This record gives sequence, structure tokens and C-alpha cells, in this order.
Amino acid sequence: MINGVPAKCIFKKFFYLGLLFCCAINLISAQENSFFKPSDTLNAKRTSSIYIGESVLLGTTLIGLNQLWYKGYPKSSFHFINDNSDWLQMDKLGHFYSTYHLGRFGAEMLEWSGASKKSQLLYGATLGFGFLTVVEVFDGFSQEWGASTGDMIANASGTGLFVMQELLWQEQRIIPKFSYHKTRYADLRPNTLGDGFSEEILKDYNGQTYWLSFNLYSFVKKDVIPKWLNLAFGYNGKGMIYGNNQDAFSNGFYQSPSRQFFLSLDVDLTKINSKSHFLKTIFSVFNTLKVPAPALQVGDFNGVKGHFIYF
Repeated sequence: MINGVPAKCIFKKFFYLGLLFCCAINLISAQENSFFKPSDTLNAKRTSSIYIGESVLLGTTLIGLNQLWYKGYPKSSFHFINDNSDWLQMDKLGHFYSTYHLGRFGAEMLEWSGASKKSQLLYGATLGFGFLTVVEVFDGFSQEWGASTGDMIANASGTGLFVMQELLWQEQRIIPKFSYHKTRYADLRPNTLGDGFSEEILKDYNGQTYWLSFNLYSFVKKDVIPKWLNLAFGYNGKGMIYGNNQDAFSNGFYQSPSRQFFLSLDVDLTKINSKSHFLKTIFSVFNTLKVPAPALQVGDFNGVKGHFIYF
């Protein structure tokens, strides 16, 4: 953990942001639109650059994680912990979301290289699962923490959602997405929940909402429905200063966490027609985020509530 938040949760988000940054650099530095066009046949140069780039990024991140965090704590025999009730499972949804999109990017990069669909699913879609599994092993050998079965299940589920849709429909009809809004809880415990927007978006679970965004046209195939229109179901937890009530009470806090569920409209950016492979790449990167839109909220205590615009 880092100030009460599991270390893997923070580092996986920094890794994910680093991958998005690399994508942005590629977008800016490319001079020709053909750079973004997937190859019709296997391009050995592209394939090699992908494997080398991923290996460097993964290896550097894991070495840095071990040196900057785990090295400072005593080791133990490999063991598991049960943290499945903490943070109203928001951290588990973070694992699910991260492994899905890391796997999606891995598969899309191999598609860009002209690799076969089998290779895309075997070596690309498993990128996030492989990375976060190694982090779980680090936790498992740390005396301070332990590997989490809930995290492993969430990791496998995120990868499984991507692979299942490719095998079943040859397209992604259901996409995990993320949105964030600032809350008052971070001010109560800034060392854990973040101090400032850049930290809070990573650490304050109260402001995070995870969504499953369903593309309507893909399911009903009716021309009256725009191909880019999605219906999104969201979930978040509110009122969490500590991971669980027992830790909060022992530290002098009273918290009453509650679950909230949302129904909203969304946009599948990858379904917007464009002949530009440059724009298609941008749409793919930002399709990880839920578009702000009106939403209905159902909470544990507040009943049904409407939002003109929900982030």
C-alpha cells in the first residue's frame, strides 16, 4: 500500500497513463496518415518494435516498483489476503478496467503490425493480465501485504471480457469506461485520497465511476439508431475515508459508505465514421473515458436522482 492505498493500484494507473502518453507521442510524431493504418500482411519491423517497446515499458515499470516500494519492506513466504470487502470493491473495478484496456491496446497494436487474430488474442490481449499478475506476485511475497484473490479474478475478468467479445462477435460491443469528479473526502485524508486533482483522480475512489457502455446498434442492427450511440451503466462508492469501517473507527473516523448506480447515454468514439487512421487512433485512445451526459442515479439512501450532466 501507499498511504493506505494498495501500491499496485497506484502503479498500475501510472503504467496505464504512461501507455497513453506513449500513444500520444506516436500520434504527434507521425508524419503520414499511413503510419496509423493497420498492415494487411505481417510487418516484421512493426511487430519487433511492439514486442521490444512493451518489454522495455513492462520491465522498467516492474523494476521501478520493486526498487521504489517493495524493497523497503520485509519479505515473507508467498501468501494471500482477503481484501474483497475494502473500498466497496472500487479497486477491483479498477483492475477490471485496466486489464481490459491494456489488453485492447495490446491487441490493436498487433493488429497494426498485421499479426493474425490468434496472435492478437494470445500475445496482445493478455498484456494487462500478465503485468498485474506479476504485481500480485510481488504483493504475495511481501510480509506487509499479500496477493489478493479478488484482484486476480478482476484481472482475469477484464481480459476475458475483451477476448470473449472478439471470439463471439468479432467486435467490442461492451466497453468499460471511466469518469471522475472531485469530492470533499480527499480533504479529510489527503495523504491517502490525494492532494490536488492529479493525485485525487488516481487515489480518491469516492470520485471515480466505472461504467459498462453498451453499443445499441451492434445489438439491434436498426438503422434508426446511430452507430455511435451507447447506453452506459455506472457504479461508484461514496463516503469512504478508509478502506473499511473498522479501520476508520480505529483511527477516529465515522464513515457511512454507500453504493451508487447510474444509467446514462454515451458515445462509442470508435464507431464514428472517419477515413483518417490518425483520427481512428485518437478515438481508440479516448474511448476509455465516459462522455459527460445526463444520468439517473440510484443510491443506497438517496433513492432516484437525476443529473443534468454527470462526470
